[in-house]
Amino acid sequence: MKKVLGSLLACLLFSVSAWAAVDLNAATQSELEAVKGIGPAKAKAIVDHRAKNGPFKSVDDLAGVKGFGKASVAKLKGEVAVGSEAAKSVKK
Repeated sequence: MKKVLGSLLACLLFSVSAWAAVDLNAATQSELEAVKGIGPAKAKAIVDHRAKNGPFKSVDDLAGVKGFGKASVAKLKGEVAVGSEAAKSVKK
């Protein structure tokens, strides 16, 4: 019974995290790597850009990070968010 409950809880946690947008200002490199379309190099570039230039004001600011263009930013809009946008996606 404990195994079944543990499995159900794990499934629930993974499904909730799948609905939540990753906050560009709070995510670690490994959390960013979990987003489809962001590999290790892009995740590191995001973290480095954030450390050098401060927090992102919007997802569109990703276009200023090496390796991201307008098309790749547009593809990521549903997967990543900034600050209160990320909190709103969790509540939905």
